[in-house]
Amino acid sequence: MTKIAATQTKLTDETPVELQEMAAAIEALPQRYRDAVAPALARVVECSTRRRRILNLVQEALSQLRLDMKYLIFDLEATRRERDQYKEMLEKDQS
Repeated sequence: MTKIAATQTKLTDETPVELQEMAAAIEALPQRYRDAVAPALARVVECSTRRRRILNLVQEALSQLRLDMKYLIFDLEATRRERDQYKEMLEKDQS
């Protein structure tokens, strides 16, 4: 199996179309050029995949942070309402 063939097996539906097109263009090159360019293509595909995974993780973390902030704000508002109710009760008892 050639290096480019090994690289193409790593290409998935998540791989950008541009990289898929580049891999196809490299596959059409003569063998000696293919062998020279294949390692660079493999590194680019690997970096692209890694960046996509990192971006997905960051997006998930941000979504979780937003949800956590909503819960914290809800809890803060509930705590303030309870505090105000207890203050009212104390003021009524002192009167």
